[in-house]
Amino acid sequence: MKGNDRAPSGLNWLGSFAVLCALVALWWVASNAGWVSRVFLPTPQATFASLLEGLNLSGGAANTGNGELLAFTQATVGRMVQGWLLASLFGVVLGAAIGVSPAVRAWVQPTLEFIRPLPASALLPLAIAIFGLNPGMVLFVVAFGAMWPVLLATVHGFAAVEPRLAEVARCLQMSRAAYIWKMGLPNAMPDILAGMRLALTIALIVAVVGEMIASQSGLGQAILLAARAFRASDLFAGIVLLGLIGFASNALLAFAEKRLLRWQQP
Repeated sequence: MKGNDRAPSGLNWLGSFAVLCALVALWWVASNAGWVSRVFLPTPQATFASLLEGLNLSGGAANTGNGELLAFTQATVGRMVQGWLLASLFGVVLGAAIGVSPAVRAWVQPTLEFIRPLPASALLPLAIAIFGLNPGMVLFVVAFGAMWPVLLATVHGFAAVEPRLAEVARCLQMSRAAYIWKMGLPNAMPDILAGMRLALTIALIVAVVGEMIASQSGLGQAILLAARAFRASDLFAGIVLLGLIGFASNALLAFAEKRLLRWQQP
């Protein structure tokens, strides 16, 4: 039975890899056959060469741009992780405080639903006016934009706790903090982790947009400068690198989620 359960997963991975190879092959044909000008669509080999050069992995002669992409990547990943950690911390704390009380949920839920749809990028001009053009401003916007999936998931997780657990807590005369830590948090953990995975993707997106608008060092700025200079291979190298960062971060969180929720598996 276990072997049958594993087979579809392997087939899914094989199918996903086949789709990726087909897209790269189509890209190669379109660029090499001249369907699209190489000014706008570089070849995969040119993109790969720019990626290696930017990460200082080409092994060729050094030049002024060699290794720049590595520094930009470190800045973006650092900004993404810091914003995500702040968003997760405040999202879980506020979500637990709201979700554990039906009265507070009734009062706060309409306000949350009003603020939640606001795109974080739309707040960049306001954040620039308040904080100025500095890394702290971008970090604030990243944390604000990434906080909402964690906050709402935590509220939902605590609201969905079995009511009988609350009755047991009252019979045991547990404090509110003890109930949150010992009963509410474990039951809400699947929702919280799902919200944190979504928040990490949002943190990456907002970090890149913030770097573009606020002219902060990072992959967003590198991609914008490459586009303005019509350096298509560098532009696509940055985009590919962003995709790899998103894929790797999501895979790491999925692995951590699976390990943390082992107690739920039969």
